[in-house]
Amino acid sequence: MSARPRVLYVTDLAYPAKGRRYCDEDIHLTSRLRADFDIALCHPGDAVALMDAFDAVVVRNSGPVLTHQEQYDAFRARALETGKPVHNQLTGKADMRGKRYLLDLTAAGYPVIPTVDRAEDLHRLPEAAGYVLKPKAGADSIGLRLVPRVEPAELTGDVLAQPRIDFRYEVSFYFVDHDFQYALYAPDPDRRWALERYEPTAGDLDFARRFIAWNEIEHGIQRVDACRTPEGGLLLVELEDLNPYLSLDLLDDATRDAFVDRFAKSLHGLLS
Repeated sequence: MSARPRVLYVTDLAYPAKGRRYCDEDIHLTSRLRADFDIALCHPGDAVALMDAFDAVVVRNSGPVLTHQEQYDAFRARALETGKPVHNQLTGKADMRGKRYLLDLTAAGYPVIPTVDRAEDLHRLPEAAGYVLKPKAGADSIGLRLVPRVEPAELTGDVLAQPRIDFRYEVSFYFVDHDFQYALYAPDPDRRWALERYEPTAGDLDFARRFIAWNEIEHGIQRVDACRTPEGGLLLVELEDLNPYLSLDLLDDATRDAFVDRFAKSLHGLLS
């Protein structure tokens, strides 16, 4: 490794995210990380061709893998074959591998929105005013459908079914490695990305940390997305462990600076 680590930062600066500007976040992050690393940005389609020349690869706002599945699979295979350090580490068990983990967490009794993928398990879902169908390989709401009821024929093995939850709001907890950084919430359920700062309780953090501990990523950025039920509890919506958007523009300077410093420390830990 060179005296100053060389990092390939994978992002799609042109990805048209709804209600978010991925490019601004990655421009800010890379401008700050240059204090510690030599950094080059590349599109996810170019990662395999470039990665061997770098000490580590950071996967950030690269968009849903569905838009470049073949290139991502090739990148993942190459990184595992060569032992290239990747941030987030490729050991993640959540969104990094699709939505199958929601079934695993449901079966293990974790506080997660009940999820099934087989017609014979539909009885395990609670009665609801409507249901959500989402592809196991989905991301960013791609392929998500709202239906009044789940027809058994729709569960073909590639689709998950969940009840629609009458939640009070959604809240996200952001971690670097296993360290909590900040939380944001959407007080209006109809405006997912109209986020405000949220001060979590000790119980909230215990909830979020259960999923961080379950996922066993030593070096990486994770976002625990949850919904607050009318009864006051939290249920997991998703565990984003591949390339979670961070909403850094909504943070005060001190919190944003602390996050970037912790991110740099995590990268150094990955490389050490």
